[in-house]
Amino acid sequence: MKIGTIIFVLMLGTLMAAVDTTIVLLALPTITTDLHTDLYTSIWVLLAYLLVLAILSTQAGRIGDIVGRSRIYNMGFLLFTLASGLCGISPNIEFLIGFRILQAAGGAMLASNSGAIVADILPPNRRGGAYGLTSLGWNVGALLGIILGGVLTTFLGWRYIFYINVPIGIIAVILGFREIKDVNKTKNKLDIAGSLVLGLLLFLISFGAVLIAGEGASISSILMIIVGVLLIPAFILVERKVSAPIVNMRVFREKKLSYSVFANFLQGLGALAVSFLLIMYLQGVRGYSPFYSSIILSPGYIVASILAPIMGRVADRGKPGIIAGIGLIFTFLSLIAYYLFLTPTTPIEIILMITFITGVGSGMFWPSNQTAIMFNAPREYYGAVSGVSRTLGNIGTILSYVLTITVSTLSIPRNVAFEIFLGTNVLNGGVSSVFVDGLHLAFLISSVIVVVAAILSILGEGKTSRRVVE
Repeated sequence: MKIGTIIFVLMLGTLMAAVDTTIVLLALPTITTDLHTDLYTSIWVLLAYLLVLAILSTQAGRIGDIVGRSRIYNMGFLLFTLASGLCGISPNIEFLIGFRILQAAGGAMLASNSGAIVADILPPNRRGGAYGLTSLGWNVGALLGIILGGVLTTFLGWRYIFYINVPIGIIAVILGFREIKDVNKTKNKLDIAGSLVLGLLLFLISFGAVLIAGEGASISSILMIIVGVLLIPAFILVERKVSAPIVNMRVFREKKLSYSVFANFLQGLGALAVSFLLIMYLQGVRGYSPFYSSIILSPGYIVASILAPIMGRVADRGKPGIIAGIGLIFTFLSLIAYYLFLTPTTPIEIILMITFITGVGSGMFWPSNQTAIMFNAPREYYGAVSGVSRTLGNIGTILSYVLTITVSTLSIPRNVAFEIFLGTNVLNGGVSSVFVDGLHLAFLISSVIVVVAAILSILGEGKTSRRVVE
């Protein structure tokens, strides 16, 4: 078993999952036209991927604990690669959305087991460096997704944003099946009852939130979220009764683990809305193309890519929760800077400086937070805890999208907000100032969320670590 090769495959998996989270954004107008559909349907090419990731990550992590994390990871890579090719040949929008669901299922198998595989093959004092490298894969992938989405769509066509995954995936699948082997798995059975309840509550909450983002609040979407939240106590009750729960609830008596997991959720909720907000500002207020807007945001990704491996190694030396918390403070400062300085005529140089601060925050947070989570997770629950963390992060991403769309449509019609996001509409005159005021409110709300995340992360590091699951 070659550790370097395994980390390389894990980086590829993270990179590809990140690419396909962002690469679709700039291609949506072309997809809408080429497949003869409408904006509200084509937006599900993006939303369906996020929705399935949120629902399946916990399940895929738990299955990895039982049947083998490497097996589930490698099968996930195979499914992701196959689904990518199918997305490219989709004859209509319905097939494309369906294949994106398959692609997200493979992505969930990748994302929920990669952190657990690192924890399996490396001792605690070497994991931070590995998580830094996988974070590097995420940042590079997010940046490549934005750039490649514009380049491939412009010069080759939207189908190539999916075809590009196939040769990379084939290489990764061959290396993965050859090098990544199971180190640890449990003899527990799958928790069918808990899985059904958890899957249902995640679906109701996530789908209700997605409907609010796409169509606005309605009685049905609000009821979905309420019922989903009410199912949480039922899930906890079921997990206490079964002999082999998805995640033993006693695991979360470990304060470091709980605080780090929920800091991850709040970071996704508060910080991931920033890219959506800035793309809407740059396209809708400044009139820049989607591709040029993405280039303006690239410094943050570049800084995070450089910093993540370094901060991962620093986290290996101790206090990963504090390092993650400091990263969140940098993120908070960037949000406040946008709140204070963003106007319809803000010099681009100032925006670039703020994206630099955002990149510092991300580069510090991701590897350190992942190190803190896996260090405090019992070995038999590595996959499940990694899956829970990824699920909460994905839900945070969906809710951040809901926050963005909801706040932006306080001042402009929802269909105009979607057109701005896709780069097909530019605001003029006083309307742009009103829209920027709405963005200020979103940045302020996000900054409050990130502060709470920073407090959780720093306070969690101050708790005494104790293993509560025998």
